[in-house]
Amino acid sequence: MTDEPLRAVEAVLFAAETPLTPDEIAAHAGEGDIAAALARLQADYAGRGIELVTRGGRWHFQTAPDLAHILRRTREEPRRLSRAATETLAIVAYHEPVSRAEIEAIRGVQISKGTLDVLMAAGWIRTAGRREVPGRPLLYATTPDFLTHFGLAGRNELPGIDDLKAAGLLDPLDEALTLQLQLESGDEEA
Repeated sequence: MTDEPLRAVEAVLFAAETPLTPDEIAAHAGEGDIAAALARLQADYAGRGIELVTRGGRWHFQTAPDLAHILRRTREEPRRLSRAATETLAIVAYHEPVSRAEIEAIRGVQISKGTLDVLMAAGWIRTAGRREVPGRPLLYATTPDFLTHFGLAGRNELPGIDDLKAAGLLDPLDEALTLQLQLESGDEEA
């Protein structure tokens, strides 16, 4: 690959305000082997202060994870989510597309509209159409910004139950409930 297409892809990514898909990169950089240019740039930037990464099929430069502590001092810390918002975000991420009623059924309590509004304002969830049932409830799904913020290439990288247990994020009551649900569903491996 000549240097010119590679340089064009690098310039487009560097100047982009948001992560870009390969098609969006091609629209700015011109035709050429965008996939090869992205692979070469990713290899060229590996191990440097910034890296070229893909999140949800979109490409962007980010600070190397091992250097993030340098920037934290000058960065404004975002507001923490409430427990209700955190639970709602997790439900949407693991069950999308999901309706408000389904979120409430999983959580076991009603959620305020404000909880969904906070997550939508953060850019982490979006409306994803309507379910074709009586009342046609709105459906919610995560956004590419959700993947970018949490450093995920896709939803398949969300931690599973074993990962959460290993991190100490499930207490014994949660584990007992999980075991009971597995037994009720007929899962013999539990």
